[in-house]
Amino acid sequence: MGGNRIELLQDGPETAAALFAAIDAARDHINIESGLVEADGPGEELVQRLVARCRAGVKVNLLFDSLCAPAAAPDLFLRLRRAGLTLCERQPPPRWWQWLKPALPLRDPRQLMVVDGRIGFLGGVDGIKLCRPGSSPRNGDGTAPARAHEAAAGCRDLHVRVEGPLVQRLQRLFISRWQRHSFTSLPLARYHPPLPAVGTQRAALAAADTGHRRDPFHGALLAAIGSARESVWLTTAHRAPPPRMLRALVQAAERGVQVQLLLPGRTGFRLPLRAWRFHLARLLRAGVQIHERQDTQDSPLHGRICVIDGVWCSVGSSQADWRSVVHDAEARLVVLDERFAQQLAQVFRDDVAGARRIDGEDWARRPFWQRVPEMLAGRVESLL
Repeated sequence: MGGNRIELLQDGPETAAALFAAIDAARDHINIESGLVEADGPGEELVQRLVARCRAGVKVNLLFDSLCAPAAAPDLFLRLRRAGLTLCERQPPPRWWQWLKPALPLRDPRQLMVVDGRIGFLGGVDGIKLCRPGSSPRNGDGTAPARAHEAAAGCRDLHVRVEGPLVQRLQRLFISRWQRHSFTSLPLARYHPPLPAVGTQRAALAAADTGHRRDPFHGALLAAIGSARESVWLTTAHRAPPPRMLRALVQAAERGVQVQLLLPGRTGFRLPLRAWRFHLARLLRAGVQIHERQDTQDSPLHGRICVIDGVWCSVGSSQADWRSVVHDAEARLVVLDERFAQQLAQVFRDDVAGARRIDGEDWARRPFWQRVPEMLAGRVESLL
């Protein structure tokens, strides 16, 4: 769809400022789908602003995933209901869900918000990362440093603010999700106002529901990699991409495309990351440039960046890994715009500047005791 204006928001504080401004300006309704809602700490201001708008007569509808909710969530949700918010819990689990929480595969990590049917937000910044100290540090003169290698603690992630006809797609995605999981209808509101063109950017929404085993973004990304002629820059998570995507990356590198991957260096998900590393030798032999971010567990890499040939780019909640493709409810924007792609490319370059490039020869000479756990994890990665 053409006629959109899409603004890139980098990390928590920048995303928080845009979200709060839109919430405070809401006059009719606010629809939120969130995989994680937290009242203690960073998300408290978000909750307070939602409650304030609800008391001012704005209809606030919150769709959340109980599998991602913290232990203190019941008290928070009771507080929100008493304030007048309309809540919908995705697939409420039985009481014994706490015991099986690590093994339950279907999750909804989508972070989506639509305000008055005119402004939409989508990305990976949730309530925990929203205002985490250090997620967007400043120099002594108040200017922002080069991100990644000068960043202190804080989660690395991205969000987008959308205006224009594409907001209708975001709204329909939220409403269809609500109708599937809620026993009650949405409160009456002006959910579909006319949306004239406000910009020149062309974009599409690629969304998948839990357990559908087909992600439209995965298909679009495979097609874009398959037709790439110059470059493929991709930030990945701690889980490996599906086999078809690994083959596409190898084939792109073999035909002369500059393929660069940015991986997290350290993460709390050690076994999935080891399974990912099991595939690196194949990629390195094909000529793929692999960079490993110098993370700590308190500063993970969650940015979901993909830029192909400096024009095709995407940002959203989904990762380019098998779990996002097969199990989780995800949503992502695919944007065809050179200027927006340049912004994402600069974010990628800044992150790579603080990363360590993996040398193919050094990787092949790794000691046996490092390769064995990766080989074993690679054989069972679908279970991790």
